[in-house]
Amino acid sequence: MMEEKPMQANLSIAAATPWYRHRWPWLLMVGPVLVLVAGAITTWLAISRPDAMVVGDYYKQGKAINQELRRDRAASRLGLAFEAAYDAQAGRITGSLRTHGEPVRAPFHIRLAHPTQPERDRVLEALPDARGRFSAEAPGLAATHWQVVVEGGARDWRLARSWSWSKEPVLAIVADAQ
Repeated sequence: MMEEKPMQANLSIAAATPWYRHRWPWLLMVGPVLVLVAGAITTWLAISRPDAMVVGDYYKQGKAINQELRRDRAASRLGLAFEAAYDAQAGRITGSLRTHGEPVRAPFHIRLAHPTQPERDRVLEALPDARGRFSAEAPGLAATHWQVVVEGGARDWRLARSWSWSKEPVLAIVADAQ
């Protein structure tokens, strides 16, 4: 009979202690609380940072793809070849544009599209000299993966390719190699 009394005393003490004084309920609540916090953070991120890559008018974009293909074929017919390099210290892109090996002397545009931040996109005006060489100012060009589109002044042809100037010092785009 002596053994039963201490056991009964332990059970009565455990039964008298409120639930919040035990560690197990708190340990079991940690998981669901973390899920709620992570869900709130994810919701805040989704609302405060909309995806800039999504376009509103898909039909219009689809029609534009056909025009882009027409411009690509025009560049192939002209035998265009573009070569450029970026000098980070000078903040300039220099290079040349050739058609069937001959220099192009007409002005053209170089569009640099940032992969995630549209406000950092740039359009450079390239004015080639008599040898077809050009130089365009592009100060502070981030070392990221740019989408480069070279197009004629009348937008009748286009060359396009992605480029990371920090990893690939010279950008070369040949119309038939697309």
